[in-house]
Amino acid sequence: MIGKIAGRIDYRGTDHVLIDVRGIGYIVYVSDRTLAALPPIGEATALYTDLLVREDILQLFGFTTLAEKEWHRLLMAVQGIGAKASMAILGTLGPDGIARAIALGDWATVKAAPGVGPKIAQRVVNELKGKAPAMMALGSGEVQPSISDAGDVIEPVATLVAGPASSAQADALSALGNLGYAPGEAAAAVAEVAGTIESADETTLIREALKRLAPKA
Repeated sequence: MIGKIAGRIDYRGTDHVLIDVRGIGYIVYVSDRTLAALPPIGEATALYTDLLVREDILQLFGFTTLAEKEWHRLLMAVQGIGAKASMAILGTLGPDGIARAIALGDWATVKAAPGVGPKIAQRVVNELKGKAPAMMALGSGEVQPSISDAGDVIEPVATLVAGPASSAQADALSALGNLGYAPGEAAAAVAEVAGTIESADETTLIREALKRLAPKA
């Protein structure tokens, strides 16, 4: 699977870009938000990618962060959500926005994406509500893919996989949410602790996150 592409932008369409990698052009479909963030034609860029394989088509979808890519994969797993709807949701809300909406059960915000009706929006919230806290923690402080060489990148990138650490982070985020902290600030605090204390358990994450969230004297 092609997990990342870096090269020069040769063409910008309404929903895709053509990226030249050492003379080979790759059409990469992107959300409105990602398209707006990309540099102009002729400049170098790098995107994480996800390859959609069907009997009659191969399509690459591009993302500026791994969190955005993972949300795309999660959204595609929801019945009734295809690539077009997923990109519309991400283009409207962004990875942080969709995480907050799902964590808060706010399906009306999800419905704001073009082509997404109320039933689909509710299904997204219901099916992915358990994923939001961990995704918010994983996405905090994430950097964009590097552009080491405009003609040198088609390299696989490992997919984020939930494990004991992300489970502890999800539980810590849930506990902080119950204490009244906003999802965004709670996720940032938990991610900071997780990056400082390796393999921190839930209790440690909560205790140290509370120290960071406490009002400064």
